[in-house]
Amino acid sequence: MARAADPRQTRPVTLHPGDGLIVVDVQNDFLRGGSLAVAGGDEVVPPLNAYLAAFARAGLPIFATRDWHPPNHRSFRARGGPWPPHCVAGSEGARFAPGLALPPSTVVVSKDTLPEQDTYSGFQGGDLDAHLREAGVRRVFVGGLATDYCVFHTVKDALARGYAAVLLGDAIRAVNVRPDDGRQAEAEMVRLGAVPIRRDLLAA
Repeated sequence: MARAADPRQTRPVTLHPGDGLIVVDVQNDFLRGGSLAVAGGDEVVPPLNAYLAAFARAGLPIFATRDWHPPNHRSFRARGGPWPPHCVAGSEGARFAPGLALPPSTVVVSKDTLPEQDTYSGFQGGDLDAHLREAGVRRVFVGGLATDYCVFHTVKDALARGYAAVLLGDAIRAVNVRPDDGRQAEAEMVRLGAVPIRRDLLAA
C-alpha cells in the first residue's frame, strides 16, 4: 500500500482558476475482485470523492482517465505483455468504480485504445493534454490508480509539459510488484516537482 503524502507538506493548498482535477483509472478491474486488483485500491474512492466535491463546489474542471483496451492489447500476457487482460473497452471491468462520484460534467479520457498503443498516461495514450489546455488548466491535482504506474506517468508527463502538479497522497495506492515501488514512485514525483498534499491541506 502506498504511503500517505509527505508529512513535510504542511501548508494548505488553495484552489484557484486554472486548477484541474485528474482522477486516474479508478476502474473495476483495478479494485477488489478485478482482474488486476491493486491492494487497497478501493480505499482511494472516499478521499477522491472529497476532492471531487471540492472541485465541483469551486466550479473547476474534472477529468477522469481510463484504460479502454481492445481485447488483443499488447500489454496482455497472451501477446507477451506483463498483465492479465483488464479494462477491455465496454466491459464491466472497464467501468469506473460504482462509488466514485464523478459529476456529469467530468471529461472522460480513454487511453490505449489501439492494439499496439501501450502507455501509462492519458497524455501519451489519450488526448488529456488537449482537454486540459482547452479548459485553461495550468495546475493539475492527480490521484487514483496506481501510484507506481499510471499515476506516476500522468504526473511526470504533466510536469514535462509545463503544468504544475499536486499529488493527492491520500488518494493513491500502488501495485508494488517490488515492495518499495510505490514509495519510490512518490519520492520521484516529489523530486520532479510535484507537491504532495492530503485532504486536510486543501482549502477550497
